[in-house]
Amino acid sequence: MPWPSAKPHPESLAVGALLTAMIALGQLSTAIYAPSMPSLTAALGATPEQVTLTFTVFLAGFAVSQLVFGPLSDRFGRRVVVVAGCALFVAASVLCAAAPSIEALTGGRVLQSVGACAGAVLGRAIVRDVYGRERAARVLAFIGVAFSLSPAVSPIIGGYLQVWFGWRSSFIFLALVGLVITAAAVLMLSETNRAPDPRALDPAVMVRNFATLLKSPLYVGYMLAVALVFSGLMGFVTASPFLLIKDLGLAPDTYGLLAALSVVGTLTGSLSAGFLTLRLGIDRMVLIGAALALASGGAMAALGLAGHFSPVTIIGPVVVFVFGMGIVMPNAMAGAMGPFPRMAGAASALMGFVQMAAAAAASLVAGWLPHGSQVPLGLLMTVVGAGGLAAFVLLVWRRHPARGGAGRPHAR
Repeated sequence: MPWPSAKPHPESLAVGALLTAMIALGQLSTAIYAPSMPSLTAALGATPEQVTLTFTVFLAGFAVSQLVFGPLSDRFGRRVVVVAGCALFVAASVLCAAAPSIEALTGGRVLQSVGACAGAVLGRAIVRDVYGRERAARVLAFIGVAFSLSPAVSPIIGGYLQVWFGWRSSFIFLALVGLVITAAAVLMLSETNRAPDPRALDPAVMVRNFATLLKSPLYVGYMLAVALVFSGLMGFVTASPFLLIKDLGLAPDTYGLLAALSVVGTLTGSLSAGFLTLRLGIDRMVLIGAALALASGGAMAALGLAGHFSPVTIIGPVVVFVFGMGIVMPNAMAGAMGPFPRMAGAASALMGFVQMAAAAAASLVAGWLPHGSQVPLGLLMTVVGAGGLAAFVLLVWRRHPARGGAGRPHAR
């Protein structure tokens, strides 16, 4: 069936830009107010742990919501669910901007996470609908190039907004961005789920779909690689404002500029994935990226143990870590979702749930880490990097017959 002519083709550059913005919305919502986190302790009379909780509950809400949005989109289509989620994001951002207390801000962040996750989980599903497995890995990698600008640009914007207008301005900015994305989704998105599943919301079907996914070692291996490597980045985002602003004395706007250097790693990793995946294959790219993430976490911890505590010894290893992440994420996402075209929404939702649940756990741990040293953060990033690499090697790499494993080939 041809795509409707009244809207841009799903493979057009305009729709690709919209999908990128949708996928990046969650990360934008976490990173933009990071420079404001230390100041919230005074502004709302909160403890550092309470401020960190506003970050953690966002990740947790984002995780749980994906289990709902995926099946909803398999049943009713991608477009209507995306529009509803983006509209909720706008309303929740306004609530956050007007929050009179840390408790109100925490509640607003939960609602904001529910809205933001619609764009992320369904953006990936739409890519899978349109491009298939191998092409989806390449498209997600190039989307990742633009996506990588989000954690770079957003702390810069957030830092200057904090210096000029205070912490509420970041949430006003998010409301405006969400409004633009909502309008663009209404005007530009065609429905890409060409065969909605009328039983997708049946609890028995949902359980069976998720059970099918979890019984696949390949799916679980790819999923854990994504989740654990991403959780290392979220641990850094949680801990770094206190390490760099509170302990090392950087101004919020300077912190935003310095944290933006991580884009070099993510951008390079995503570009490498985009150009090398078809040559080297999904699995080799994931192996390389996960190994780099592990090595960089270890380097940060080792530098700290040697007595080096500075912006350079924190940001330098993080650049390498996110370079590895930029390679892992598009390839592992495509590898996980590729064998399940009939349940792409459920596959994307479960993967996103585990990814954000791991990120929430890492954020919670990072919020309780002692400050004054980069060693605890480096050890956290080392642990999650090692876990991601081990899960991939044991569940995917060793099972591929081409490498002498005992498993079966990838489903096509």
